[in-house]
Amino acid sequence: MLKPVAVRALSDFKLCIKFSDGVEGEVDLFHLAGKGIFSLWDDYYAFRKVRIGKSVEISWSDKIDICPDSMYLRITGKSPEQIFPILKDEMVHA
Repeated sequence: MLKPVAVRALSDFKLCIKFSDGVEGEVDLFHLAGKGIFSLWDDYYAFRKVRIGKSVEISWSDKIDICPDSMYLRITGKSPEQIFPILKDEMVHA
């Protein structure tokens, strides 16, 4: 499992995330800001409190987190099957 090892908030609701395999990049989350549970980010100071949670999720509180796998896919442009080869095998046998 690829794990985030560092995360920091950048301007305009972007994150810089580094993963255990050395991959590092930026993810733009502006499209989520102010919507639903992400209204917490209306206070930009709250967005800047991003951290890696106990279960290696990218987290802001016990109510808001984002799957690190989805962030890895966005940074690398890879498909889920490229990261998790077992998905390809399961689809063939389905």
